[in-house]
Amino acid sequence: MLSQVLGGAGLAAGITVGALLAEDMIGSASVTGAPTALFTVGSALAAFLVGRVTQRSGRRLGLGAGFAVGGLGAIGVVLAAVLDSVPLLFAALFVYGSGTATNLQARYAGTDLALPARRGTAISVAMVSTTAGAVAGPNLVEPMGDLVSGFGIPALAGPFALAAVPYLAAGATLFTLLRPDPLLLARRLDGEAAAGPADPAAGLPVEVPRPGPEAYVGATVMVLTQIAMVAIMTMTPIHMRAHHHALGDVGLVIGIHIAAMYLPSPLTGALVDRLGRTPVAIAAGVTLLAAGAVAAVSPGDSLGLLVLALALLGLGWNFGLISGTALVVDATVPENRPRTQGTIDVLIALAGAGGGAASGVVMAATSYGALSLSGGVLALLLVPVLFWARGVRPAPDRDRRPPDREPPIASRP
Repeated sequence: MLSQVLGGAGLAAGITVGALLAEDMIGSASVTGAPTALFTVGSALAAFLVGRVTQRSGRRLGLGAGFAVGGLGAIGVVLAAVLDSVPLLFAALFVYGSGTATNLQARYAGTDLALPARRGTAISVAMVSTTAGAVAGPNLVEPMGDLVSGFGIPALAGPFALAAVPYLAAGATLFTLLRPDPLLLARRLDGEAAAGPADPAAGLPVEVPRPGPEAYVGATVMVLTQIAMVAIMTMTPIHMRAHHHALGDVGLVIGIHIAAMYLPSPLTGALVDRLGRTPVAIAAGVTLLAAGAVAAVSPGDSLGLLVLALALLGLGWNFGLISGTALVVDATVPENRPRTQGTIDVLIALAGAGGGAASGVVMAATSYGALSLSGGVLALLLVPVLFWARGVRPAPDRDRRPPDREPPIASRP
């Protein structure tokens, strides 16, 4: 929880001012989706590496290193702004994405020792802890900008200076205090060696089981919600500045958006555990469509409607991420979980990168309203996917009661 509070403060910087900083340095609005695309692609690579390191060495080393690399990337962004170097900015944003990936990967650590019927709640504990830092970050945009300006640093680099400290602190917190390692403990309780199970009779390694079909369904839910959320969120600061909103207003809207991404997590987790994964995933698609519709019809100078649209956008993403994550955890065991989770988060990150990169082009060619409505309609596509998955699933009540693939840890001696 402590590392998530710190990590939330770090990830808010790129979301809030990354596009604005690039627009100032490049001088073109058509490529303002590039920063989001870059740190999202960087987060994809980080998700892959964190997943592989975690598979071998546990959560403590994988997550700790991921946050530390993200902190170094934030320092690089500040240096790029001082030197007015666009190539360095792009490279640093790529590295900065490691913090975003690690912050999301930490939600899986919350499930390693959770009972199957409490996994949604366990995910929510990790996610809601992000709220304090993530909401505070955007609202410190102006104060940090004023602070760093006194040192000759561009004001829009201020949030990245802020991000470096909590990212590095989050990495140190996990590496120092996450003991015992939850994944390694879960493996030990399940009678599995950290290096992989072995067949003592044959002396040969046993094949690691493949994840169940729910993992692919969960991945689809998270990918579609990520594309819709990133595309709309990325262009909102650009849209607001074009309509002469102050930087403080931008921070307020993004801060409320991030609060909606994480603050409802305890309620969402409880709904996922009690109602099932599929109903909450359907709610994600409907909520994201509502967000896109509100953003599309909002006048450019209406701060209240933009706040409502971005709050709905965050809430829909929250529904999709927690329900999708629970589906993935249900379909895996400790032997294959980190590798599978890392691979799925790569897909999520790449989907977000595509949404971020395309958002600037789409908005330049059409409008913010058209972009927002398109994102909402795209998210709604997960509804037929979920109904198709229910039709081909062998057990009719899988959504309401997750499969007991692992013996409850609490019941073991």
